Parts: sequence; structure tokens; C-alpha cells
Amino acid sequence: RRSSGNVYRDLGFSPEEAENLRARSDLMIQLTKTIKTRRLTQAAAAKWLGVTQPRISDLMRGKINRFSIDSLVEMLGHAGLRVSFILKLRKKVA
Repeated sequence: RRSSGNVYRDLGFSPEEAENLRARSDLMIQLTKTIKTRRLTQAAAAKWLGVTQPRISDLMRGKINRFSIDSLVEMLGHAGLRVSFILKLRKKVA
């Protein structure tokens, strides 16, 4: 079977849910990279991003179900990063 290009779609999620998961995953990866690049402790990252340390722990462990797109965009804003989206028509997957 050929990949759809979206791991979440390949795992059986609906197209809409798969896109939401992919967007959240991309945002979480960027936040995690930024924290690691700055060599921040979880406590320092929490203060910098305006959240609690357990929230940073969830982020670093990839607990995607605990984050909305809104909360991730807000955290990125605290980090001084601007989020922009590229919208594309989705190809139909048989």
C-alpha cells in the first residue's frame, strides 16, 4: 500500500483529523527544536513560553493529544515566532 504522505492518514484517521494532527505535530516539533537550540531547562522554557513545567514535559514527550493548535500558536508567540500557514488542496486518497 502506498503512503498518502500523511502518517496520521495512513494510520486510519479521517482526512480532517489527520491534517489537524499533522499541523499540531509540526508546531510541537518547532517548539521542541527551539527549546533545545536555546538549551533551556524545562522550568526556564515554561517561564519563557508562559506555561507550566509539566506542560513543557508533555511537549517534549510528544503528547500531542494534550495540545490544541491555539495553545501551540500562543506558545510560539511567546517565543517571538510568527506562525503562517500554507493552504493546499488535498489530493483524494482512495
